[in-house]
Amino acid sequence: MTSTTTPPALDTAAVIDSIADLVSEHYVFPDAARQLADLLRRRSAEGSYRAESAEELAEAVTADLRSVNGDLHLGVKYHEVPVPPEQGAATLTAIRRRFDESLGGVARVELLDGGVAVLELAPLLFPLDWAAQPLAAALSVVAPARALILDLRRVVGGDPNTVAFVCGYLLDGRTHLNTMLSRQGDVAEQYWTPPFVPGARFGGSKPVYVLTSGNTFSGGEELSYDLQQLGRAEVVGETTRGGAHPREGWTVHPHLELSVPIARAVNPVSGTNWEGTGVRPDVPCDADTALDRALALATARLA
Repeated sequence: MTSTTTPPALDTAAVIDSIADLVSEHYVFPDAARQLADLLRRRSAEGSYRAESAEELAEAVTADLRSVNGDLHLGVKYHEVPVPPEQGAATLTAIRRRFDESLGGVARVELLDGGVAVLELAPLLFPLDWAAQPLAAALSVVAPARALILDLRRVVGGDPNTVAFVCGYLLDGRTHLNTMLSRQGDVAEQYWTPPFVPGARFGGSKPVYVLTSGNTFSGGEELSYDLQQLGRAEVVGETTRGGAHPREGWTVHPHLELSVPIARAVNPVSGTNWEGTGVRPDVPCDADTALDRALALATARLA
């Protein structure tokens, strides 16, 4: 006798109410939060969310959530496999799977002609308690190089603590990188490079080039932006996607996770961030030619 698992019923109105409440309570911009909550409830009452599946509902609600200010961290994600109800559990489970499949986020370490090292990170700058060991090993390997090309073209997210850890190998001395402001405008957290890093530092004087693409997002953007604003690296490639707000996740249905930005980043140099604009390269070029362009720049500088 064959048994089947019946998917949980999709109570669209209840899901929308839950999403509206969470956005209203937690979204970092209170005025936009109220506007979005009202929009969701109005469209639900009008029958606009007659979705046949949880996946279709996620797409429709995400489009509405992003219709006010285009915040790419704000949305509803569909998970094919049911996700745990605990806050943030769905994201953490998915991230752990990607960590285990990607050598901890270190995609490539290579020494090119002329003593120029390439370190490619992808797909994420994983939580530091997982990623510290593979990152420390990779950054120590490239430390003796004459110049470094840091390839972030495929990085689509990350942890600010991990960004600070990587920057610690590329800067001399403790450096303030970022301040997170809460919904109320208070300082929620500050990020600085660590006073000590395991292994060898590349240091703060040799040339660094950061490669970006139109897919580089969130944590990958922060690492690019921090180094660029400090004048520590030249960014080579394409303008990034433009998502600067740290987020939290809530399970609003066994297959649906709501992502809500709960703070905003303020860079100590620029006084702002890359939200909506992306990180603009110092040397614009197509992403697929960025490595060759950076290598030519490094070779010319070293010569």
